[in-house]
Amino acid sequence: VCSKQLPPCNLSKEDLLQNPYFSKLLLNLSQHVDESGLSLTLAKEQAQAWKEVRLHKTTWLRSEILHRVIQELLVDYYVKMQDTNVTSEDKKFHETLEQRLLVTELMRLLGPSQEREIPPLLGMEKADLLELMPLSEDFVWMRARLQQEVEEQLKKKCFTLLCYYDPNSVLCPLCPDADSETVKAAKVWKLAEVLVGEQQQCQDAKSQQKEQMLLLEKKSATYSQVLLRCLTLLQRLLQEHRLKTQSELDRINAQYLEVKCSAMILKLRMEELKILSDTYTVEKVEVHRLIRDRLEGAIHLQEQDMEKSRQVLNSYEVLGEEFDRLVKEYTVLKQATENKRWALLEFNKAYR
Repeated sequence: VCSKQLPPCNLSKEDLLQNPYFSKLLLNLSQHVDESGLSLTLAKEQAQAWKEVRLHKTTWLRSEILHRVIQELLVDYYVKMQDTNVTSEDKKFHETLEQRLLVTELMRLLGPSQEREIPPLLGMEKADLLELMPLSEDFVWMRARLQQEVEEQLKKKCFTLLCYYDPNSVLCPLCPDADSETVKAAKVWKLAEVLVGEQQQCQDAKSQQKEQMLLLEKKSATYSQVLLRCLTLLQRLLQEHRLKTQSELDRINAQYLEVKCSAMILKLRMEELKILSDTYTVEKVEVHRLIRDRLEGAIHLQEQDMEKSRQVLNSYEVLGEEFDRLVKEYTVLKQATENKRWALLEFNKAYR
């Protein structure tokens, strides 16, 4: 009830259930307002105002249609006059009609003389315009014929509208099986009812569309809320379950990477051995083995000599500081001996 009678509220069932007193207030309020939110008195006054507006609009449309039909008669006359010769009666009728129309429009532009606050246009008064009116006999004769001309013009327009509304019907003037004028008039009269019915259908469709749009907006809001709840649930599931299984996944990934690394190392070793087997033949390997044995024997001998020297040094180290002093004296004496030997050699070279 609240959604239909108070559409601006846009309330959900949960909102009304959570606020029961507010629901009662809305129900009581709905008895005094209409669907648009106006009170019943204002709604009645508004309906009466719209009725008067439609009445004035209908009156204005009648006069406007009559004025345009008269103008079209004059335009058609001048077009016809350029193509073919016209009779004196037609000429007199259209000239009288045009003169009467122009004078009437000028009088309407001048307006009532007693209410005018500004000077009249070109200093003209209505009395000046009345002198330009056609003769009364010509006006009566023109008025009697004008009714027939207007009826004929309106009939053509109605038949054109009917032909446009239903091109497949036999009402088109170009069709040889066209109906009589009476049947055409009856169908044109029914066309007005058909158009009114279609207009009512369009209004009903617009109302249904409006209701569907409101329902769509509500469903869109509900859909958005459901999506937010789903996203919240997904986030909680990710936080709770993925964090629990993350350590197990990391352990499995580490084992996988370890096995993959071992496989890569074995593959590299295999490639290395393959390259060595392709590079060195059996003879080269045997020669390298002999060279290695000799080198290892020489290294063994050097290690033995080094061990003997280390033992001798250890025996000298037992003597302590006295041994260091003797070593220093021996070094000094050896340097002095080397110097004297060099001087003696130089002396012998000089003597020779």
